[in-house]
Amino acid sequence: MNTLLVGYARVSTESQDLTAQRDALRVLGVGDDRIYVDHGLTGTNRDRPGLELALAACRAGDTLVVTKLDRLARSLPDARDILAELTAKSVRLSMGGSVHDPSDPVGRLLFNVLAMVAEFESDLIRMRTREGMQVARAKGHLRGKQPKLTVNQAKHLVELSDLGTYSTTELAELFGIGRSTVYRTLLRVRPAPADPNRPFATNAA
Repeated sequence: MNTLLVGYARVSTESQDLTAQRDALRVLGVGDDRIYVDHGLTGTNRDRPGLELALAACRAGDTLVVTKLDRLARSLPDARDILAELTAKSVRLSMGGSVHDPSDPVGRLLFNVLAMVAEFESDLIRMRTREGMQVARAKGHLRGKQPKLTVNQAKHLVELSDLGTYSTTELAELFGIGRSTVYRTLLRVRPAPADPNRPFATNAA
């Protein structure tokens, strides 16, 4: 019975390229027609069509090939589920050319250790991202969504609107914005109407 090498590659975002992983899988002996991919899906997402196709293509004695473990899984529960499926089908796992037999106790132990490391690295990345955002926010680098028009543009829009010669649609086209932005700008820039019950009150700065 002939055994096959089945390759799997994954990138987390649509902007990332799979070329490097495809090339590495070819070097490891995987044919182009046996490479399955997922584009724009994280390793913590178990619902990956490419991975399901790769696992379905594996038969007893075959080897599932990935360049690194984190391309296959980024969480320990997910890694264990995949390992259980490989074990049930008598399929070996090759990571960067290092082949592991999940039915072997040593191979299973090593796989679980590597899975824990991958999950730990994923947790570290999330933690560092949150910390970086907190630092940026504290320094004022993250201030939320900014107005689409500058202060002068907003004032000019209000002046043209007050002339009454331009419709909301025409103002939107003139400034290259949506009609909803026109309404928001008018509400933000125009002074609030005076309260007849408080004729001497002034608007807060």
